[in-house]
Amino acid sequence: MNIHQIEMKNISGEIQSLNSYKGKTILIVNVASACGLTPQYKGLEELFQKYKDQGFVVLGFPCNQFGAQEPGSDAEIIQFCSTEYSVTFPMYSKVEVNGENKCDLYKVLSGNEAKFPGDVTWNFEKFLINSTGEVIARFSPKTTPDDAELIAKIEAELN
Repeated sequence: MNIHQIEMKNISGEIQSLNSYKGKTILIVNVASACGLTPQYKGLEELFQKYKDQGFVVLGFPCNQFGAQEPGSDAEIIQFCSTEYSVTFPMYSKVEVNGENKCDLYKVLSGNEAKFPGDVTWNFEKFLINSTGEVIARFSPKTTPDDAELIAKIEAELN
């Protein structure tokens, strides 16, 4: 299954097809507001701003599965992201990325049939998706948004 076939609830509570991102290079990140890695929001927003006009988008998926570091409601999460980090990239409703309640998107990203299978290890793990909806790279939570390898892969997809 391709990620463009999946529907997810956005942070405003509306069901949205990821097909709307067809033709774009996508960086999918499971995010959290109370994590040591939370400052990555700043770098993710900078990446989005730098490349959005070239067909790039960051999608944030809040998750409370790691150290309960995303305890807030969707309204609290988007308030925090916009106030603290001026986030303008699309955000989605809180999801589970591991376990029996793993959402459909993460089944495609990291399930047994995935190109890069295995449980998500922590907040801010990153999956790079090409314009046809195929997962082309997976980066650890500690890989920062300004990491040279990450940027090189994004730029290679955009060219």
